[in-house]
Amino acid sequence: MRICIIAEGSYPHITGGVSSWIHSLISNMPEHEFVIYAIVANEKQRGQFKYTLPPNVSDVKEMFLDAYLRENGESGHRFRLSHAQQNAFRSLLGAGGEVEWSGIFDLLRAKKLRAVADFLMSKDYFDILVELCQAKYAQVPFTEMFWTVRSMILPLFQTIRGDIPKADLYHSVSTGYAGVVGALAKHLYGKPYVLTEHGIYSREREEEIIKADWVKGYFKDLWIEYFYRLSEAAYEYTDEVITLFNRNREIEIELGCDENKIKIIPNGVNVSDYADVAGPSEGDNDKIRLGAIVRIVPIKDIKTMIQSFVLVKREVPEAELYIMGPAEENEEYYAECLQLVETLQVTDVIFTGAVRIKDYLARMDIILLSSVSEGMPLAVLEAMAASKPCVTTDVGSCKELLQGLDDGIGHAGIVVPVMHYDQMASAIIKLCKNRILREEMGSNGLSRINVSYTREKFIESYRKLYADYKEGNQWQASASS
Repeated sequence: MRICIIAEGSYPHITGGVSSWIHSLISNMPEHEFVIYAIVANEKQRGQFKYTLPPNVSDVKEMFLDAYLRENGESGHRFRLSHAQQNAFRSLLGAGGEVEWSGIFDLLRAKKLRAVADFLMSKDYFDILVELCQAKYAQVPFTEMFWTVRSMILPLFQTIRGDIPKADLYHSVSTGYAGVVGALAKHLYGKPYVLTEHGIYSREREEEIIKADWVKGYFKDLWIEYFYRLSEAAYEYTDEVITLFNRNREIEIELGCDENKIKIIPNGVNVSDYADVAGPSEGDNDKIRLGAIVRIVPIKDIKTMIQSFVLVKREVPEAELYIMGPAEENEEYYAECLQLVETLQVTDVIFTGAVRIKDYLARMDIILLSSVSEGMPLAVLEAMAASKPCVTTDVGSCKELLQGLDDGIGHAGIVVPVMHYDQMASAIIKLCKNRILREEMGSNGLSRINVSYTREKFIESYRKLYADYKEGNQWQASASS
C-alpha cells in the first residue's frame, strides 16, 4: 500500500515530537511504501533533512511556502467567477458562511490560470476585496488590506497548485496547509484521506497571532479566522480523524468536526529503549538536575521556565537547568532567552543544543514542560518511560498523562497553569526537596506507560487503521472489475 504522509513544518526537516512520531510510524511499518509531502517554510531548507529516511520511504516531495515571493503576476485579467466561486473566496476571506473548497480547488488548478499572482491582480479578486473592506474594514486603509490579504493567501494558493503524489491513502498529521493538501488529494484522486491531529492547529495559530508583533491589531481576527477556515477543509474532506486524547476530541467537535469521524489513538514509546536510563538520577547527589526536552520556540514558552528557575535557585541553590533541544528554528527567540538569563542573572542554565536525549536522561531528576500548547508531548512520554517525575503546564494531554484516567495509578508529576512561573517554581521546589516523592512519581509514570502508552499499542492501532483502508481499496477494485 502506498501511503502519502503530509507534514507541515516537521518531518523530515525539523526535529521534535511530531517528527519523531512520523519517523517511528514509518519505521515500524516496513510492509507499506511511504511518500512524504513536506510543506516547508523556506526554500533554503531544501534537502536539509534531520532524519535518515527509512528504506520504505520512496520519495520526498518538498513544497515551500515562500515560493510566492518569486512569482510575478499580470494585472487586469477577468476570470468570470461563478456566483458559487465568488462566495467561496468571500468566505475564505472572512465574509461568513461555509467555504466551498471544491470551487477554489478547481479554479486555482485550472489551466487558464497561468499564475496565482494573476488571480490576485485580477478584477474579480479586486471586486471581492473592495466588497469585504466596505462591509468589515471601512476604517482600514485599502492598501494595507490588499497587501495583508495577499501575504495571507498566496502561500495557500501556491500550495493548492502544487503537484501532489498519487497514493492509495493520504494521511496528514495536522490541519492547516497539510489538511488542505489532504482535502485536495481526495478531491483530485478520490482516495481515502485520514487526519491525525496532535495539537489543535487552529488554536495554536490563534495563540501565536494574538502575541505576534507582525500582525496589526485590526488584522488579528482576519488571520485567526483564516486558519480556522483551513482546518474546516480538513474536517470536511477527511474520512477519519485520529486524535490523541479526549479533550482534543471535544475541541474538534466544538470546531465543527463530525464526532462520528473521530477516533482516539494515544501515542506510545518503546519502554525498553529507556530501561538503561530509568530510575533515580545517576549524577552528583549534591546537585538537582532539571531537564527540558524541547525545541526553543515561543510556543514552548522557555521564558516562563527560566523565570521559574530564578525562584527555584533561591530555595534550591544546587539546582541546574538543562534545556535540551535545537535553537536554529527561531534564532531570534533563542537570543531573547539568552538575554533573559543574563538580565535575571541566574546561573546554571545550560542550553545543550540538539543532543541524544538518552545521554542526558539518566542524570536528570525532574523533567519540565512549560508550553502554552501541546498535543500529547513525546518529551513527557519519554520522561515517564525513564521513571522521571514531571512538572508541566496544563496543556494538551499532560494532566491525563500525569494524573491518569481512574487507572488506579498515582500521580506521575505535577500540573500547573500556563505562564504561571511562580506556581511552576513551587511545584519544582516541592519535588526538589522530597526525593521519596520524586521516586514514587517516577515509578507511577513508568507503570502508566506500560499500561496505556506503549509503542506496540500505538503501532498496532495504526496498522489496523491502514489495513481497513487497504481492504476497502481491494473491495472497490474487485467490485469495479
